[in-house]
Amino acid sequence: MKLTLSTSDLLSQLQNVTRVASTRSAVQALSGVLLRAADGRCELMATDVEVALQVAVPAEVASEGSAVLPARLLLDVVRSLTGEQLTISLRAAENDVELMCGGATFHFRTLRLEDFPSLPSPSSESRISLPTAAFVDTVAKVSRSASHDETRPVLTGILVSASGQELVMVATDSYRLSVKRTPLDSAVAGSFEANVPARALQELARIAGAGGQETLSVGVQDGQVVFEAAGAVLSSRLIDGQFPNYRQLLPDAVEHELRLSTSELSGVVKRISLLAQKNSPLRLRFTDGQLTVTAQTPDVGEATESIPVPFQGEQFEIGFNADFLRDGLESVETDDVVLKLISPVRPGLLESPDTSDFIYLIMPIRLTS
Repeated sequence: MKLTLSTSDLLSQLQNVTRVASTRSAVQALSGVLLRAADGRCELMATDVEVALQVAVPAEVASEGSAVLPARLLLDVVRSLTGEQLTISLRAAENDVELMCGGATFHFRTLRLEDFPSLPSPSSESRISLPTAAFVDTVAKVSRSASHDETRPVLTGILVSASGQELVMVATDSYRLSVKRTPLDSAVAGSFEANVPARALQELARIAGAGGQETLSVGVQDGQVVFEAAGAVLSSRLIDGQFPNYRQLLPDAVEHELRLSTSELSGVVKRISLLAQKNSPLRLRFTDGQLTVTAQTPDVGEATESIPVPFQGEQFEIGFNADFLRDGLESVETDDVVLKLISPVRPGLLESPDTSDFIYLIMPIRLTS
């Protein structure tokens, strides 16, 4: 294997694949990136078994071949180079790879090529094409609500479904729930529903969002989902288990429904949240025509701010996790937000007005005095 390619192009794609390479596996090859030189390009592949990514960089290929190199070390080296082009050569006799750029020369010991698993290939059958912008925006709206608790793996995913002229994504960590319905300009050819690891979708959204292509494709088969976007192929195992029936969590009726300025409420929450430390709740007290937001942390301080709101009736006070409430408001991109409340011990809801294409349910924190 011998090839010459652009340093900046290689660096850009190495940054993508290195995020997928394993940092915990006992199999050394999984911490590496597979370089495959063929057909006028260099393919880069990385996987931690759960998620895999394959990208390509244009190259002048003098001889074809493959090698697995330590991903993060290679990234650090390429990031440090100043030359516009570099040459990579596999030296079979020395069992290493030589990288030359300008006056610098590096030799990397290779990892076992036979330990690097084969990656799923996209199937031409049962693939669905989706608009990239809609897909990326929908991931961004719900991904914050996905759980990071590996003891409940089913909640670490995002339930993705597409059919007709609608794309729907749902995520929950049991403390909050995000549902985003995105209308599509044209009906998709086919349908699917799958619980995809949130980190796989976030990685895909990052790549697709920067790629500039109008569409991406997705195919689900044999417990795997395979995406093609911006010249990259990202695959992931689907998460086993029954995703919660989120529809049952959404209340049929509410006691209070308030339409508020998103920026005004978000600004108050951000400011007062600065004093909601050490798991202290953010208190929202509603009285006639007014909302007072309060936070108090022992040995730190307290903060209070009031704004006018269209509230009528008996005083109502509810507590929320400050970070969760802030995340929900930041996910609402409309000028106004609809806040729906039932009781101090029942979930609150943030919704997009008029269309209700975005719903954010947040569990309250029981307040003491």
